[in-house]
Amino acid sequence: MTGRQKKMLVRIIAAAVLLAAGYLIPAQGWVRLVVFLVPYAVIGWDILWKAVRNISHGQVFDENFLMALATVGAFFTGEFPEAVAVMLFYQIGELFQSYAVGKSRQSIASLMDIRPDYANLERDGKTEQVDPEEVAVGDVILVKPGEKIPLDGVVLEGDSMVNTSALTGESVPREAYPGSDVISGCINQNGLLRIRVTKEFGESTVAKILDLVENSSSKKAKAENFITKFARWYTPAVVIAAVLLAVVPPLILQGGWNDWIHRALIFLVISCPCALVISVPLSFFGGIGGASRNGILVKGGNYLESLAHAETVVFDKTGTLTRGVFNVTAIHPNSFSEADLLELAALAESYSDHPISRSIREAYGKDPDLSRVTDVEELSGRGVRVRIDGKTVCAGNDKLMEETGVQWHPCHRVGTTVHIAVDGEYAGHIVISDEVKPDAVQAVSALKQQGISRTVMLTGDAKAVGESVAKELGLDEVHTELLPAGKVDCVEQLLKQKSAKGTLVFVGDGINDAPVLSRADIGIAMGAMGSDAAIEAADIVLMDDKPSKIADAIRIARKTLRIVTQNIVFALAVKGIVLLLGALGLANMWEAVFADVGVSVIAILNAMRALKNKL
Repeated sequence: MTGRQKKMLVRIIAAAVLLAAGYLIPAQGWVRLVVFLVPYAVIGWDILWKAVRNISHGQVFDENFLMALATVGAFFTGEFPEAVAVMLFYQIGELFQSYAVGKSRQSIASLMDIRPDYANLERDGKTEQVDPEEVAVGDVILVKPGEKIPLDGVVLEGDSMVNTSALTGESVPREAYPGSDVISGCINQNGLLRIRVTKEFGESTVAKILDLVENSSSKKAKAENFITKFARWYTPAVVIAAVLLAVVPPLILQGGWNDWIHRALIFLVISCPCALVISVPLSFFGGIGGASRNGILVKGGNYLESLAHAETVVFDKTGTLTRGVFNVTAIHPNSFSEADLLELAALAESYSDHPISRSIREAYGKDPDLSRVTDVEELSGRGVRVRIDGKTVCAGNDKLMEETGVQWHPCHRVGTTVHIAVDGEYAGHIVISDEVKPDAVQAVSALKQQGISRTVMLTGDAKAVGESVAKELGLDEVHTELLPAGKVDCVEQLLKQKSAKGTLVFVGDGINDAPVLSRADIGIAMGAMGSDAAIEAADIVLMDDKPSKIADAIRIARKTLRIVTQNIVFALAVKGIVLLLGALGLANMWEAVFADVGVSVIAILNAMRALKNKL
């Protein structure tokens, strides 16, 4: 509990004691007024001050004005205890609200613990502690056991286990060793690491994540915007209605002013929109906070709301449903030996950083002689064309062979086939296989249990490969042999086929899927540890490589939206009923207090359930 909350609790207790004493003191007239004015001043002075200050700034119709008008009016009609009780219970509701918002902020703030305080910079043979923002790209830093890694970099020396739970929600640490990439925000557990910095602090993973989380509350959901607009018109409307209730019936009935003014004051207490104005944003804030503790970063309440309506989930294959770790599983030469065909392929792919290219070079096992390679040309979605020892060599998929007029033949093995042609003659092909992620089957099954009506996979791989993976995972459909533009076209078609209320979710690795991520209703980037493109392009970022967390994200979104709907329906229903009873003279001030403070407290407690999203 914060210092301000403790002071408020003391005021509430003091006012409650003074109110109870007021009931016991047998005072009458102005003495009785003073007896109840004391606890009222203790508990309500700040509300009166806020109401006066806001009126002076042109902000008349807010909850402070409603409470001040209702309680001061109650004093004028002789309802002294009721006036104090209304203000007392209103402040109890405010205390609950403050506590709930604080808990929600703590959930978000837990991510702020990843912010590093310092970096151990190597300079002139010595180590000194500096602010991470002072470290430049290329500098060398030391990270001792138990310290946070302050900046993204590459390990030069040392072996250790790195705790990534603050980013991913996963308790299993990752190994760091010479040559491996490490990112800021993780905790070095047991070994001394010497790291060369690859990004300045402002561009580091931790800085991007902190910026994302800090700005998440600025992107409001439709329900939040509705409540904001609703409160803007609702409060003046109920004040006008209360004035009419206090004035019109007595004029028509020619009397009974005290009774109708009392009804109007009850009407004002009931009508305070706190339950909605507080609980709806708090629910979304709690949902975002609960998701973040599980390594699911949501960029705003609007994305959480859209995700709750997910109907179609579209996956990229490589790096999303499969590991993206390729191995050469077969070499089928046509007019070369296996060794010569593999060497040609390794030379042709020597300048590419594509996972398939790396797997071919790893299978070759030697450093390619780059002096033999000239005129390198990467052909998007097809392969590469280079000159090796003066000969034109093409290495790529079926489309590249057809484009160059080479007579190729298909392979009976399931996998990604890389065809090689030399000076227009077919030299053979190499088969490369990718491995399905361990929880991919579980991920697709969990989505179907969540009620997702359509699961689709998009891939640039051959039809046989794509269909094999889709069958293994239980996907509804698959589109193969797609160029990057073809994936966008597929998503466009799928968007037209979904229902009006449903949303389409695209899940990719975020590195080369930015156009599709931005075109879908909701873009989810996964495996974003260290991927700037993932954090930038997607609406929701999963910080690890587990596709099963997609279903968890949808579950959290739907739970949050259910809580929002429950609070809106409950608050409006109770207030509507008690407003009618108050206008008819069938509700007293205590029932009005329940309709305001009681409903607010119940709605806030319900909203806090959104925080509890442990997987």
